[in-house]
Amino acid sequence: MSRVEVRRDVLEWALQRSGRSIADLHGKFPKIHEWLAGKRSPTLRQLENFAKVTLTPFGYLFMEKPPEIRLPIPHYRTINSDSPHIPSPNLIETVHTMQRRQAWMREFLLDEGAEPLEFVGSANREQDRHDVAERIRSTLVLDADWASSFGKWEDALRDLKAAMERSGILVATNGVVGNNTHRKLQVAEFRGFVLVDEYAPLVFVNGADGKAAQMFTLAHELAHVFLGSSAAFDLRELKPSDNADERACNDIAAEFLVPEAAILGAWPKIGAAQQPFQVAARLFKVSEIVVARRALDLSLIDREVFLEFYRSYVSRLNKSKKPNSGGSFYDAQRSRLGTRFSEAVVHAARGGQLSYYDAYRLTGLHGQKFERYAEHLGYGA
Repeated sequence: MSRVEVRRDVLEWALQRSGRSIADLHGKFPKIHEWLAGKRSPTLRQLENFAKVTLTPFGYLFMEKPPEIRLPIPHYRTINSDSPHIPSPNLIETVHTMQRRQAWMREFLLDEGAEPLEFVGSANREQDRHDVAERIRSTLVLDADWASSFGKWEDALRDLKAAMERSGILVATNGVVGNNTHRKLQVAEFRGFVLVDEYAPLVFVNGADGKAAQMFTLAHELAHVFLGSSAAFDLRELKPSDNADERACNDIAAEFLVPEAAILGAWPKIGAAQQPFQVAARLFKVSEIVVARRALDLSLIDREVFLEFYRSYVSRLNKSKKPNSGGSFYDAQRSRLGTRFSEAVVHAARGGQLSYYDAYRLTGLHGQKFERYAEHLGYGA
């Protein structure tokens, strides 16, 4: 039986990049310890399977040294921001998929005679965060207390996404790669990313994250669009990396969601409450964690109080999580693809501007699934 020589560091790189451990793969590859120790080489079939399991392009395993694979956008991380980071195959594929969709949308809009969006890149990090937050509200046609009319902050989150799409921003939320539920996106790696473009800016929210954190991530992404900078980020504890643009985006996002003047005015009453963050969350119609982070940034509480609350809050969320009931497949597609992008693809396919083959490729929906999704969006057969 012929065996294939593979460098140990290349095998270790593939393991690290995939997020899998030796223990994870020992059942499928009992001799993997010997491969890594250089005592035995895998067969060609075993190496092919290893490549498949670790989501590694097969040819990479024959390289003399591990390839350097980077995201096409900066990746800002709160913890160990300066250390080397190998982006996972799931993150890379998701970014590339969004880039393809954005590129198609840009060409579609240009063909339709669309004008560039004036707000993209219209601000800079030196500007006052209050002014930029107000500019964002004005662009999205939202009042300073826009969220107060909603009974739940989850409803406010949906309204914010809709307002962003009406303004011309593509919004996608997904917790897996495409529709592959076996390839989950890891919140520890990233909470979201932004692809800036003057015609089709796109924001992506990691749907594996809790709804509470998604609101802040979305606002953070909005700030990136106005600053005109593409990036991926993790926002551990809702805190940005030590980067000037990231800090500015966080400040703008916080002011957009919970205006400084409003919370300072209300804090004497809120701070005296037994559960101040719950009271503030009901008042501002955002999650408790966003209010707690805002209170920390304004020195209304200290870091120890915030971290104690944050850990308790995350623990409560994890305990209260219910099994996914599934819901509507086509509602999920609307969230994963975004309404604005979906409607453009269906419109172009129905109008003959886009082949159905390309429409299937762009959406990941084929045949009857694509047709049923079009009907779900309101496009008759």
